[in-house]
Amino acid sequence: MELIRFRTLDSVGVFLCFLWLLSKVLSEQEVENLSGLSANPDKDIFVVRENGTTCLMAEFALITEQATLALPRGAEIEGKCGNTDAELYVSWMNNAYTFRIYFSKEKRTVGSDGKEKETEIWKINKVQLVYDTSESSHFINAYNPGKHTASTHRLSALVTPAGRSYVCTAQQTLTLLSSDHQKGITISMSDIQIQPFDIKSDFVFSEPYKCMTDQREQLEETLPLVLGLILGLIIVITVTIYHFHLKLTAPQSQLPRDRSLYKNIFL
Repeated sequence: MELIRFRTLDSVGVFLCFLWLLSKVLSEQEVENLSGLSANPDKDIFVVRENGTTCLMAEFALITEQATLALPRGAEIEGKCGNTDAELYVSWMNNAYTFRIYFSKEKRTVGSDGKEKETEIWKINKVQLVYDTSESSHFINAYNPGKHTASTHRLSALVTPAGRSYVCTAQQTLTLLSSDHQKGITISMSDIQIQPFDIKSDFVFSEPYKCMTDQREQLEETLPLVLGLILGLIIVITVTIYHFHLKLTAPQSQLPRDRSLYKNIFL
């Protein structure tokens, strides 16, 4: 009996271990660099998938003012998805450079018409750039050669309603403080479309949420057209009213009441 019980316990242990390994395999996250599919050579496309489903997508072009750091098409990526936190790491040139983006999702209380309403948003709460100044192709005669990390401080960028993707063609500039003698590094991202949470379809962004800069530019493009249409409509209405006014106020010939005068009309 004791032998049978031990064998049963061993079987249960093996089965539980198998389930644990299976859950690890099923929850394993995959990463894909799809930059080769982009028509823009400066724009990169990164995807993080979990359980066979896309959980994070990012498209953007990245530049820095201090050094021309272009993301190569073969950059390596890592990612992590979660319910309220997500991360994306992009590395290139044998990890000489690593660009890290940290996302978070939270609830905020907003006021409207004197009423408070709780809404859910996501944002970028931290950005880091790890760079190696001993890498001579971008840094020549560096003062302090070696690896350094530049990070943002108390960042709240790309704030977007939950369930939507952030879209911005205009440049979004971030200033990072570096460990290299506290130097400031400026990073600019453009042609952005990012969604780190709540992606409903595989490899497909959810409804876009345009940045304020793009909204203003779109308004500036459409405003002259709208004003032109309104002006044209006003002109048409004015001409129509004037035409009817002329018809109503024009003098009309009247027939004489005395029948004896009819013959004078035809003479």
